[in-house]
Amino acid sequence: MYFKSTRDQSKKVTSAQAIAQGLSAEGGLFVPESLPAITLDTLKELKEKTYIERAIFVLSQFLTDFSSEQLENCVKNAYQADKYKSESITEISHLYEGTYMLELWHGPTCAFKDMALQLLPHLLTTSATIVNNEKEIVILVATSGDTGKAALEGFKDVNGTKIIVFYPVDGVSPMQKRQMTTQQGDNVYVCAINGNFDDAQTAVKTIFTDKELAKVMEQNGKLFSSANSINWGRLVPQIVYYVSAYCDLLKNEEITLGEKINVVVPTGNFGNILAAYYAKKMGVPFDKLICASNENKVLTDFINTGIYNKNREFKATISPSMDILISSNLERLLFDLSGCDDQAINEWFASLNKTGVYEVSDSVKQELSKQFFGGYCTDEETKATIKKVFDRYSYLCDTHTAVAVKVFEEYKQKTGDTKKAIIASTANPYKFTASVLSAVSSEVCEDEYEQVAELNRISGLEVPQALANLKQCKVRFEGSIEKQDIKAEVTKVLHL
Repeated sequence: MYFKSTRDQSKKVTSAQAIAQGLSAEGGLFVPESLPAITLDTLKELKEKTYIERAIFVLSQFLTDFSSEQLENCVKNAYQADKYKSESITEISHLYEGTYMLELWHGPTCAFKDMALQLLPHLLTTSATIVNNEKEIVILVATSGDTGKAALEGFKDVNGTKIIVFYPVDGVSPMQKRQMTTQQGDNVYVCAINGNFDDAQTAVKTIFTDKELAKVMEQNGKLFSSANSINWGRLVPQIVYYVSAYCDLLKNEEITLGEKINVVVPTGNFGNILAAYYAKKMGVPFDKLICASNENKVLTDFINTGIYNKNREFKATISPSMDILISSNLERLLFDLSGCDDQAINEWFASLNKTGVYEVSDSVKQELSKQFFGGYCTDEETKATIKKVFDRYSYLCDTHTAVAVKVFEEYKQKTGDTKKAIIASTANPYKFTASVLSAVSSEVCEDEYEQVAELNRISGLEVPQALANLKQCKVRFEGSIEKQDIKAEVTKVLHL
């Protein structure tokens, strides 16, 4: 299988090249030439398999230049039993009749990003071997919270790599910040910026297409790559857990083979729900894809109008991983919905860069409304949902998952759709302790770890050891830089 660029489909690369490179030279995202099919018979077979076996199967359909031995090593090293609380890697909790929580946060950093970022370092280093790249791979990451820590944990002390993470200084939760600033590893570097996630993401994407800097990197034996979901190696592992979730529901006899279910995803950069879309196109019987946003509702407005407009107030919310106004992975969806029209993609995204706005064609609008439902949730509604779900079902969810629950309720009220549904639960509640605690209790605690103890007392939910241990960890990375200085910081860290 070959991969082509969303902005120039004449450029075709292998999967190893796509993963090693991260982003196409002209700024496009790599997508597969075609999507492999998953039949009902295949799902019937996969339901008896382990998560690792399912992952190897799905990955083998896309990464055809990897040997079976290479793929097996990548997957088994990523999903080692000692890294995950659950033997099944993910867990499905039955919230209420016909509604299931797909818990994606049982990995080492307690967020869904672990599902991809424990695997990506193995895919990336293997890709480098396949394409005979002997350069040091420099991973540049812009994060709104969870990607940063998951990437740092995945790449720490991986031979032949260095990782540099930028995060908005006031745009992550205290626990997310502590996870990143205390990160261990000789090859890691973390830096806060005085700006928001979009500022960091834009700067990082600009660095990837900087030809002069690429020459300097080449001269110094280094190569940039990405751990953000612009990298296909980040996205393909996410397809796995949607395939696996359907198989688990089949195995548990919660659904029948071929039964269509809805999928609800809280998302800012659109990668998590795009993976569900790809799984659906491959043949997994998903029906409506319900896209849940917080008050930065650029995706909700786009799905409902076909007009993408980033010219709006940026809001810092209690679901900070979704505080995004430029959703990178939307480009992949639009490329697919437009019939792989790279000219249209170039026009739309040139307009976005120039004016902050673009409007898609009527045919794309129709397909958007057919495939997706868009809704959003305020901070007040998020807290109210956390409390309602906890009081009614004794289930504690984080601030992002609560957004998805609220939007799903809105969807059912508006449409009357009674199909069963899985809700992507994206983070452990303790990653956002202050906000979750204030939703379920009037108790006031100033110290972050007093808040953790109080939430544990109220909920009985076990505190992950990885988060509890942070209290003893020394902060390694302090201070912040201006957003316009990101490139200079990168060159300084790399001694270029």
